[in-house]
Amino acid sequence: MSLAAYAAHERESRGRRHAEPAPSYRSEYQRDRDRIVHSTAFRRLVYKTQVFVNHEGDLYRTRLTHSLEVAQIARTIARALELNEVLSEAICLAHDLGHTPFGHAGQDALNECMAGYGGFEHNLQSLRVVDDLEERYAEFDGLNLTFECREGILKHCSRSNAVHLGELGERFIKHRQPGLEAQLANFADEIAYNNHDVDDGIRAGLITVEDLTEVALFGEYHAEVVRQYPQLASRRLVYEIVRRMINRLVTDLIDASATRLRASGVRSSAEVRSLAAPLIGFSDTTRELHLGLQRFLRERVYRHYKVKRMTSKARRVVAALFEAFFEDPGLMPEEYGASAARLEQAQGKAGRARAVADYIAGMTDRYAISEHRRLFDPSERT
Repeated sequence: MSLAAYAAHERESRGRRHAEPAPSYRSEYQRDRDRIVHSTAFRRLVYKTQVFVNHEGDLYRTRLTHSLEVAQIARTIARALELNEVLSEAICLAHDLGHTPFGHAGQDALNECMAGYGGFEHNLQSLRVVDDLEERYAEFDGLNLTFECREGILKHCSRSNAVHLGELGERFIKHRQPGLEAQLANFADEIAYNNHDVDDGIRAGLITVEDLTEVALFGEYHAEVVRQYPQLASRRLVYEIVRRMINRLVTDLIDASATRLRASGVRSSAEVRSLAAPLIGFSDTTRELHLGLQRFLRERVYRHYKVKRMTSKARRVVAALFEAFFEDPGLMPEEYGASAARLEQAQGKAGRARAVADYIAGMTDRYAISEHRRLFDPSERT
């Protein structure tokens, strides 16, 4: 398909950190996507929490299924706006590679543990995974992805960390925007997790369809589906509502973004990056409907006592693991212990802490639980 002038064109790419011969039968962004899919970190996502811890049920979303759903939504948006579909997909597949076990609870706990050593940001950790931690290639560490893909992975970044990232960190310092493919990936992420947390929340018994009718976006499509299919079973009812909400959000995002792009007059990705405000986004009306859904989920799902009980346990597991490994890096597997020694020699205690954070962040939910048992349960085999 043809790309718009303001899309990411490979001929304008800022390239890779390490020069490589061009691929023969695929594009550079296809190579990015393929390397992400084949990475160890990507496979681990299947056992990492989205909202519900993996062992709580087989049908809840994991980081892997979430990433696939985000990529699917992003591809639709990119194609409709004549943006680079493959790059958009690659960004979405990689955006959670640095996420800790136990979802945001694990991230918050690890950030607290790292408070005196540079903190922990899962977006920055995703970049660290693709730049340094993956060990697959003879000539470089990481996956050696293109600048444009790395730019999209780094959704958020504190200024204190951005100053150490060279051109990749400039936009956070200068308050500029990333390319359009990175912008749309952010919204695809939000659309996917908000709507699918509705589905998982109902499945888990934390909320009911009746509870959700107070949310304007859900209530609108609930009335429509019930009117059209009055005898529909509850499982199909929820699916019909959720698919309509996703379609509404995706369609509105495409239409509103297309309007902004026409009005902006931008003719290149460089012009997009020079702007202070994003060009991808919802209309005002739909943004408010989406925010209403987010508020409901925050209050009724993420703060539900059952979720809080699990997240409380998760935080304690992560904190205990960090303390044990930081005090004695020799408790970690040999390769991570060696990394801790190497980084400590170069950076002091902050380096040792970063190596411990790398090890914990790479864990799946069940591996973190097993490691905790092995360390603290005398009856557990090591």
